[in-house]
Amino acid sequence: MNFKIKILIIFSLFLYGCETTKINKSKDLNFEIGDKYKNTGFTLIYDNNLENLKKLDDRSLNIYHKFLKKKTSVKITNLRNNKAIIARVKSNKVKFSDFYNSVISKRIAEDLDLDSNEPYIEIISISENSSFVAKKTKTFDEEKKVAEKAPIDGIQINDLNSNKIKKELTKKDNFSYSIKIADFYYKNSAQMMTDRIVAETNIRNYKIIKLSKTKYRVLIGPFNDIYSMKKSFEEIRLLNFENIEILKNV
Repeated sequence: MNFKIKILIIFSLFLYGCETTKINKSKDLNFEIGDKYKNTGFTLIYDNNLENLKKLDDRSLNIYHKFLKKKTSVKITNLRNNKAIIARVKSNKVKFSDFYNSVISKRIAEDLDLDSNEPYIEIISISENSSFVAKKTKTFDEEKKVAEKAPIDGIQINDLNSNKIKKELTKKDNFSYSIKIADFYYKNSAQMMTDRIVAETNIRNYKIIKLSKTKYRVLIGPFNDIYSMKKSFEEIRLLNFENIEILKNV
């Protein structure tokens, strides 16, 4: 009889543990289904010299992306000068390194004044039904026609309100970035994530940042050069974490 009671107690505890896991998992990541896609990271500027990459017209306002559907409208922002542009996903089937959150045309890079050595951007998907896209659609199509006809080096934008074209000078910051793995509701969940990183990778420069009472962020870094960061990014990507982001350290 005592043996049966022990078995029943163990079985009950097992069921309780499973239920607790389900509840914690639902609160684990601070992500809501239906949220717009948003990612900050480095983009790859298309060049004809890139091997095994499908051609992307230098003059186009199109990008390659791995997750967003074809023809999805996106807002791309150069996070170093806050210049933004509307573009569209041409394909999500083109293969390129997971370290980059997109592949963009030279036209987009030039319009955003991106530093080719530090092309740090934010990508946000935009609903086609939004008033923002509706207002920008006509401009997008007109810009596309101009881009297709004009050589990329011949496109200039003049300020009609000024007699002189002022060139904006961006202060050169030191290269310092961290890889954001995820935000967690519970500190224990964040700790479990770092335990997995230690167990399954060679990465040791991780940390847990407390953002609030219910938000804990797991970061890897900081990195002072793009090569070491890319190496760690590709290693951590093997663990199949979703939507890993790169954050500028301030």
